[in-house]
This record gives sequence, structure tokens and C-alpha cells, in this order.
Amino acid sequence: MPNDAPITSQRLERILAFMVASAVGLSIICFLAVIIATGVGVGKDAFSQTPWPTIIFLPVVGLPIGAALLVALIVISSIRRGREAKDARK
Repeated sequence: MPNDAPITSQRLERILAFMVASAVGLSIICFLAVIIATGVGVGKDAFSQTPWPTIIFLPVVGLPIGAALLVALIVISSIRRGREAKDARK
């Protein structure tokens, strides 16, 4: 196995981990913004104006994307660990 292959796979895992964290983190922030705005007293009419439809829609899309990226991260990580264990046995 070439020396740069583990670095590339770790880089991919790191990128996926940051993508998961950013997608889920942004979704949670938007979710909390809606909860806080509702608690403060923002009415139904205000939620139909400019920033709120995007803020309401982001968790609907971001959380499933974060879950799919998490599954991809787990699969890639387990494949890498399996290859490392196989190489260590040789």
C-alpha cells in the first residue's frame, strides 16, 4: 500500500466529519431559532416573510443529509479499519 493512501482516506474522513457537523449544526441552530422566535411571540404572518421560510426549511433538508453523510463516514471508516487490520495480519 502506498504511503499516501492512508493520508487520503483520513482526509476524506475528516472532510465528511466536518460536513456532518456543519449540516447537523446548522439544522439545530435553525431549529432553535424557530423555537426561540415562537417563544418570543413572532406571529404566523411573520414566519411567511423573507428569512423564515429558509430557516424553517433548512432542518427538513439538513438533518437527512447529515444522517446520510454520517452513514457514509461510518462505512468509509470501517472499510479503512478493515484494510488496516488485514495489512497488519500479513
